[in-house]
Amino acid sequence: MTNKLDISFGYLFEEELIKEIAKVGVAKTFSAETTIIEIGDYIKWMPLLLSGAIKILREDEKGEELILYYLEKGDTCAMTLSCCLGQTKSKIRAIAETDIELIMLPKEKMTEWLSNYKSWQSFILQSYHNRVDELLEAVDTIAFLKMDERLFKYLKDKAMVNQNDELTTTHKQISEDLHTSRVVISRLLKKLENEHKIQLFRNSIKILEL
Repeated sequence: MTNKLDISFGYLFEEELIKEIAKVGVAKTFSAETTIIEIGDYIKWMPLLLSGAIKILREDEKGEELILYYLEKGDTCAMTLSCCLGQTKSKIRAIAETDIELIMLPKEKMTEWLSNYKSWQSFILQSYHNRVDELLEAVDTIAFLKMDERLFKYLKDKAMVNQNDELTTTHKQISEDLHTSRVVISRLLKKLENEHKIQLFRNSIKILEL
């Protein structure tokens, strides 16, 4: 575990902190599409992502989801931190976008390390800053972009976190992620293909402009 921690976080954390994380952390792996955190859960641990990507979603009163942002290697979730420190229920759902490896840290260590390690303080503050920026970007995308622009941004973001310009997904899954109808998504995908921005296949979509 220590080697993977060094690769993902060695440039951020002191050697002593890396050793503490390796000592108290629990390594976990999750397959793609696995739910890691559910809305309403009490969070007893904080994730540090070693590999892969996680999508963070909100759900409305009808049970429909909306993607807020992605987490990638070296990230943690600010909303999870907030729940850990405030002992409140999760307001988000976290789903593995790809196969992932992470380390689960007990919430009791959060405040202890804030006092003991400057690098941990900086990491937590930067994590909050990054997630706020991504939430603002999500709000701007919904408020100011037309649906075809939102769809193309969604496809590019998904391709980048998957590190693959060909996505295996369905029109139904995209419509659920973007909180719209499958018919609308199918029409707009065809429009993007006609504009030579994507190429549609039976079970996949290739992004031509990244």
